Amino acid sequence: MESASYATLSRQSGLMNEIRVVANNIANASTTGYRQEGLVFSEYIQEARNQPSLSMARAEVRNTNLQQGVLNQTNAKFDLAIEGEGFFMLDTDSGDRLTRAGSFTPDAAGNLVNLSGYRVMDSNGAAIFVPPDARTIHIASDGTISADGRLIGQVGVFRPNNPGGMIREGGVMFRAEDGVEATAEAKVMQGFLEGSNVNAIEQVSRLVEIQRAYELGQSFLKTEDERIRNAVKNLMR
Repeated sequence: MESASYATLSRQSGLMNEIRVVANNIANASTTGYRQEGLVFSEYIQEARNQPSLSMARAEVRNTNLQQGVLNQTNAKFDLAIEGEGFFMLDTDSGDRLTRAGSFTPDAAGNLVNLSGYRVMDSNGAAIFVPPDARTIHIASDGTISADGRLIGQVGVFRPNNPGGMIREGGVMFRAEDGVEATAEAKVMQGFLEGSNVNAIEQVSRLVEIQRAYELGQSFLKTEDERIRNAVKNLMR
């Protein structure tokens, strides 16, 4: 196979990966706390003995758009959103995970949890207990929680030390490989949920562009295949 075909195949592989990423973004355009994802295309040089080096395309590095989504008012007392930078922290079976999806509720034991049952951590990394007999719950902008006027805890807001190094897990959860630190700069909004930050129109347009580019690549590969077949046939005559 010639160099042009190898280069095109590597490009096709990258485009297919991007199609999957963009399609997933579109599917999560209405998912609470979802962060739009993208792919970074890069070039690497494939060395070959006694032949010219070959430029190949690669699209494997994913980046996450951390721009804030729209805050939607729900008036539910345990629905929380963050205005500004930062994440809620969840105590999962695999360790601490960060999220912007703030749909929480007390579980049977009184611990504040998310929809998957993972406990929400306070500013010190401990679970938050909500008295089951509390009639009124107020959560201030700094995350402090009051039950019937009595302070019971504080929802933690954390900032990753390396936002670009976070690894996505479970759609709306992230693992911070380089650790986190508590932050008091963000504002906690009670009775709100943050929507997805996916720009659906932009992503649909990008999907069309990728599909067209992929089709052009397939057309080129088909033409190259026919050209090589004809060349081989002529040599065998």
